[in-house]
Amino acid sequence: MKSYTVFTIGHSTHSGSYFLSLLQKHGITAVADVRSMPVSRFTPQFNRYAVERILSEVDIKYVFLGKELGARTEDLTCYVDGQVRYDLLAQTSDFASGIKRLRNGSRSERIAIMCTEQEPLDCHRCVLVARVLEGDEITVKHILGDGQIEDHASAMRRLMAIFGLDQEDLFRTSAERLQDALDRQERRIAYVNEELRIDGTFKR
Repeated sequence: MKSYTVFTIGHSTHSGSYFLSLLQKHGITAVADVRSMPVSRFTPQFNRYAVERILSEVDIKYVFLGKELGARTEDLTCYVDGQVRYDLLAQTSDFASGIKRLRNGSRSERIAIMCTEQEPLDCHRCVLVARVLEGDEITVKHILGDGQIEDHASAMRRLMAIFGLDQEDLFRTSAERLQDALDRQERRIAYVNEELRIDGTFKR
């Protein structure tokens, strides 16, 4: 039985005050930043030290986990044809360390994993990190831009519907269809480093 809960949230283009209101609405006590590069030219209010400062003003803790759980890993073994492969990333020691920190932290804090994208399905926090946490017996809930909550299972059903994989299939189980949907979404959103591509092949 799942005994702990972790939330996720995307800062999007929200104002700092609105972002804080989303966190406070759901009683968040700590934010885990999983952006590989915690800076933004378009939303400077969410640069690492700026967001850390506004969180501290309302007694919400901040931890940067971009090295462990960021989508733009520096580990070249996680790239295939220049694109990050989430299954390879999930096997790294850094990623395992980040998941362990979230699991341990969820025992005493109400944590929200923060990244950039407002839509959970467009972000690795949902397609990768939340999936691993759920497999680790931790309940994941996504805080949406309007303040509503979407549980991870509902998000996965939405993802399957996007690719027309939400209907029963004589030859594939629901788990197989979900994996197909996750694989397709990963190819759409996973980080690509063009410098690792040479004529369409992976540069090792």
